[in-house]
Amino acid sequence: MALTLMLASSRIASHLRISLSHRAFSSVVLKDLKYADSHEWVKIEGNKATVGITDHAQEHLGDVVYVELPDVGRSVSQGESFGAVESVKATSDINSPISGKVLQVNKDLSESPALVTSSPYEEGWIIKVELSDAGEVKKLMDSDKYSKFCEEEDAKH
Repeated sequence: MALTLMLASSRIASHLRISLSHRAFSSVVLKDLKYADSHEWVKIEGNKATVGITDHAQEHLGDVVYVELPDVGRSVSQGESFGAVESVKATSDINSPISGKVLQVNKDLSESPALVTSSPYEEGWIIKVELSDAGEVKKLMDSDKYSKFCEEEDAKH
């Protein structure tokens, strides 16, 4: 199973032209993204950012049955909730790793909320944002720091 996941993630990474960081824990962490300690990822492209929840977060959610999305045009602030993911286990807030204005929401999640768990870094993205403060990215973790953060967090539980 782990090898299958690693091979699949390697294929995805190759397709996206990114490199992977494989650690002792089983979550996939993509090198070219930034991470919040609340387990959201962000991909920065110029002054725009794509936001989703990490593979590590989705592993703890279980089967996702609903994703609450914000309205396009809404402002989001770093560290504040902008939506929620409801699974068979619990409902969890989705916090924005950066501040800005929502340009687009992933409408596919309305019909297929499980994309958040089956494809957290590709089809399961949640929002696209126009950045209002690019300096906030410096407050986020890179892939190595996030991997270590997850390992330490998992060791506590």
